[in-house]
Amino acid sequence: MTIDERKNNNSQNINTVQNIILENREKLSISGVLDVLSFDDQIVILETELGLLTVKGENLRINKLSLDTSDVIIDGEIINLGYSEKDIERKNQGGFLNKLFR
Repeated sequence: MTIDERKNNNSQNINTVQNIILENREKLSISGVLDVLSFDDQIVILETELGLLTVKGENLRINKLSLDTSDVIIDGEIINLGYSEKDIERKNQGGFLNKLFR
């Protein structure tokens, strides 16, 4: 993605507010969630208004999911949080999942 494309993306997201609150690496509250793409006890992949958010950890479980209010609460031992671009992740997701389940 070029710098100009990234600036255009950021200008579209100026009014978008997303809050992420991590409490003692055990409780993660996220607003601005559009969809939960996949989850298990070690990884949760969320589509948010600002891109795909990957949460990695151990004993993860979704405690609250409200797509009406765009809120998600994840409990467990949070090890890593990472954003990725929506389009890039979608292109690679099929390949990644196919490799994972082979």
